[in-house]
Amino acid sequence: MSAPAEITDQKAVLRAAALALRDALPAAERAAAAAAIAERAFPVPVAAGTIVSGFMPMKAKSEINPIPLLRKLADAGASLALPAIAGRGYPLIMRAWRFGAPLASGQWGIREPMPDAPEVAPDIVIVPLAAFDRHGHRIGYGAGYYDLTINALRAQKKVIAIGIAFAAQEIPKVPATERDARLDLVLTEREVIDFRG
Repeated sequence: MSAPAEITDQKAVLRAAALALRDALPAAERAAAAAAIAERAFPVPVAAGTIVSGFMPMKAKSEINPIPLLRKLADAGASLALPAIAGRGYPLIMRAWRFGAPLASGQWGIREPMPDAPEVAPDIVIVPLAAFDRHGHRIGYGAGYYDLTINALRAQKKVIAIGIAFAAQEIPKVPATERDARLDLVLTEREVIDFRG
């Protein structure tokens, strides 16, 4: 197994390449991919009151927009949550949110629920990513927030972590460490990739 510093360096190179590829996707293609994911049957049962945490896409980034999917899940009865950053080295705080509720501008201008929104423990976590492989590993943006969060949630309850990405973000192998939280599924515009088997 590679040393942690070596893995960090490998991930940085893979992240930069994956993000460049993602940035090159035309806006219309990105919007069509987000719509395709939302239109497909969701691969996990969502009963009324199931707490699904999503994320707000970063305006300056080309990441896939989870809003169409979140709207569909809310219409199906899910209770939504969005992350708020608690600080480097800490898990994200998942706060209850619904469409139409106000949002604050958090770190890096990421929109997040107001500080008085109740903290919740999601059943399903929809996870942004830079790259993923067929083993359920992902490369995020480098701060480790989602790994910390998923691992902390899984220590409390059964949580399903679902990556959402463009098919173009798939790479052959993510160099992973024991701290990296594996995804249960990845949704792309082309397919549902299920790692739970």
